[in-house]
Amino acid sequence: MKHTITLIPGDGIGPEITAATVRVIEATGVDITWETQILGAQALEKYGETLPEASIEAMRRNKVSLKGPIMTPIGKGFTSVNVGLRRALDLYANVRPVKALPNVPCRYPELDLVIVRENTEGLYSGLEHIVIPGVVESLKVITEKASTRIAKYAFEYARDNGRKKVTAVHKANIMKLSDGLFLECFYNQAKLFPEIEADDKIIDNTCMQLVMRPEQFDVMVMENLYGDILSDLCAGLIGGLGLAPGANIGEQGAVFEAVHGSAPDIAGQGIANPTALMLSAIEMLRYIGERDAAQRFETALFDVFKDGTSITKDLGGNAKTNEFARAIEEKIKAATSAAA
Repeated sequence: MKHTITLIPGDGIGPEITAATVRVIEATGVDITWETQILGAQALEKYGETLPEASIEAMRRNKVSLKGPIMTPIGKGFTSVNVGLRRALDLYANVRPVKALPNVPCRYPELDLVIVRENTEGLYSGLEHIVIPGVVESLKVITEKASTRIAKYAFEYARDNGRKKVTAVHKANIMKLSDGLFLECFYNQAKLFPEIEADDKIIDNTCMQLVMRPEQFDVMVMENLYGDILSDLCAGLIGGLGLAPGANIGEQGAVFEAVHGSAPDIAGQGIANPTALMLSAIEMLRYIGERDAAQRFETALFDVFKDGTSITKDLGGNAKTNEFARAIEEKIKAATSAAA
């Protein structure tokens, strides 16, 4: 099967970790033609806008994109490219698998859960205004359409990936109308998936339970702001954002990306850890139907972590970005030869 995928290297360490990831994908033998596009500061300099229509159109046309990190200025400059991209392509589902890696010190080495975050509305949308000087109002908009769509996606994801339970996270005890609607839509969808267990938890209790007994969770679905916070909390449980994949899914396509920053302080040094983007690429391969290649990639990646001899400096090793990628590539090739 042939695939054309939009490649967005990003900035900072983005081009380095993207190149390393593409190299390993190609070692799996999947037939991919890469169409490179730019967003963010590079696009602003070249085209005068951070989300050029040519790039957006390529992403729509190809349906699937692999994206490196893109810097967002804090307090000034252009607005978030990631948020703009989600809106432009209506990428309504943010999917963040959280799985502990071998030999990475963490409190829960067996942790394996998935956060599904609604991407298009809620407090995170930033709908706010000044009522009078000194008084600011932020609007939390929750709709039946978006809540039903994300709940349906969470149950379908659980069914398609062999997951057993979906938990809705909310604050409906206080926000009875907004989160109450989200919860109502969740349980309406749950009726359509009787083979999947469904329950719900209040957001503050969820945070405590994640710290104490995260093994009780499988797939978790929630509105935008809760998902933004909990996905980072869960990444911390396995060692940080550098080990956490991410995807934004919509009817017009899907963008698989590293969720960490662009780390300009180490850009160009060849020491960046590409694990997060590689894990995102593995999810991308599953999404496009290349499950065998995805499994071989994941097995090789985990084997490199088990060996511990070719991991990057941030994890206590000495390997450069390309050396880490080469080690995974060699394990893929060795496994392929053994199976032939």
